[in-house]
Amino acid sequence: MALLNRITPDFWRIRPTSTGAFRYLFNYRRIWKWSVLLTAIVSLVPLIFITLLDYKVTEHALEQEFRLRAARLVSNTRRVIGFFLSERQSALEFIVRDNSPEALSDPERLTAILDSLRESFGGGFMDLGVIGANGEQKTYVGPFKLQDKDYHEQPWFKMVVDRGVYISDVFLGFRRVPHLIIAVKQSLPDGSFQVLRASLGIKPFEDHLNNMEIGGSGDAFIVNDRGVLQTDSRYYGRVLEKLDLPIPEYYPSTQVMDGSTRDGEKLLIGYRFIEGTPFLLMIVKRHAELMTLWHTTRLGLILFLVCSVTLILAVILGSATYMVRNMHLADEKRLMGLHQMEYANKMASIGRMAASVAHEINNPLAIINEKAGLIKDLFTIKQLYAADAKLIGLVDAITRSVQRAGRITKRLLTFARNLEASIERIKLEDVVREVLSFVEKEARLREINLEVDVAAGVTAIESDRGKLQQIFLNIINNALAAMADGGHLKVRIEPAPGGGVMLRFSDDGSGIPAEDLPRIFEPFFSTKTGQGGTGLGLSITYNLVREIGGEIAVSSEVGQGTCFTIRLPICIPNPKGEDHASAVSG
Repeated sequence: MALLNRITPDFWRIRPTSTGAFRYLFNYRRIWKWSVLLTAIVSLVPLIFITLLDYKVTEHALEQEFRLRAARLVSNTRRVIGFFLSERQSALEFIVRDNSPEALSDPERLTAILDSLRESFGGGFMDLGVIGANGEQKTYVGPFKLQDKDYHEQPWFKMVVDRGVYISDVFLGFRRVPHLIIAVKQSLPDGSFQVLRASLGIKPFEDHLNNMEIGGSGDAFIVNDRGVLQTDSRYYGRVLEKLDLPIPEYYPSTQVMDGSTRDGEKLLIGYRFIEGTPFLLMIVKRHAELMTLWHTTRLGLILFLVCSVTLILAVILGSATYMVRNMHLADEKRLMGLHQMEYANKMASIGRMAASVAHEINNPLAIINEKAGLIKDLFTIKQLYAADAKLIGLVDAITRSVQRAGRITKRLLTFARNLEASIERIKLEDVVREVLSFVEKEARLREINLEVDVAAGVTAIESDRGKLQQIFLNIINNALAAMADGGHLKVRIEPAPGGGVMLRFSDDGSGIPAEDLPRIFEPFFSTKTGQGGTGLGLSITYNLVREIGGEIAVSSEVGQGTCFTIRLPICIPNPKGEDHASAVSG
């Protein structure tokens, strides 16, 4: 709440009007709103646009990097597996060319060849067999009992007869274990043929796939073109089971595509068909796992955006508030100066009028006083009238009324003369009582008790009588306005600690709320709601007190009353002779 109050400008509460004291003021609320809004749009829209663009570009770049890595891994693995198969196929083709049909039909020679293959290629070969044109196995070496087995109905046998060389997919066959075969056709001198067939286990393929650096929960496996797994998969089934993922269409190069599981989990799938075989190499990675790095980067981008927006908004709010507040204060000072000139002219006119009225009244009063004195003298000469106490009393009443009217006109003349700035030696009690005389009639009518208490040791000061009168009159008028009928106003004059004189104006009026106390000396702030106050009285009073080198403070409690304390120096520091006439309380 405190931070909000600091950011929110104090002029936010001002509601500009088209008349009255605020008719010169701009609509500061609207200026502040538009300055913040336009500056925020100009600053934040490019930032947000660039951040979103960077967000998309970075996301796309990371996705492309993941795809490139997957494609590279698939291509490298495909080369290894393809080389593994082609190497063994080439070895069988060489054996067929290097050995006669009779040699291959010799079990001892075939056993020696199998041992050489196992020694040269490090395992993988399970057995070797020679199959005649009728599909019957003539010679077999290996751990299984497959001598004289008939293969003429087997699909692979038909394929090798047609193609000459054939690599099968993984199947169980008579061995009842997953394996694949590489078969090479050998032509015989009589125009017939026989087939050299080698069986390979799938363990070498699985070992290589398991040693791949896929990372995380990635998976790599081999599947045939019918979707049957040729090796075990970590997540999608065992060998010879149906793969629970869609099989992509044939493409001669490595491809990477998006996929998903039945549960809707997004996958990144890289695949490559191995030429000359029914095999399809697939590498599957979970999209969410791949994007973990992106999530960290995204969090950094979002944090950067939030911090930047927060900082920019704070600067915009602070600068807009500072500039519009200064504009508001400058306009207030301008308005206050206009009001001061207006009231100064008004008071000068009042002073001239008061002097003129006092002068015009003093002349007939002097005549009345002289005539009344002459009448009294004539009555005194004649014994008949001298003894008449009633007549003498009436003449004395006329004289007293003339003297009272003379004192009133003298005060008017004194007030008019004091509107012009002048430094003189002043007794504060006289100035206070002089100001109270202007409000004593109102005080009597409202039964308000006015009291002046002067402490011992109070000395006269050198100051501006006119400014003191206006200061005291503003404070006294405010006190009378705050008090109910029958109230009490006390003015206490005493020496100030450290030098100077201190005046306390204490009333038992309605008091000022605590939240309004810090603002009562601000221009145009008024607690006289609906009473026509301009809010300039105490502001002008504050400036007048500062002009004569004094200090003013206030303390108040709602329902208990208010006390204004003014501390004045013995002499005005750096006195000026300019006319500083100001307004009475607004």
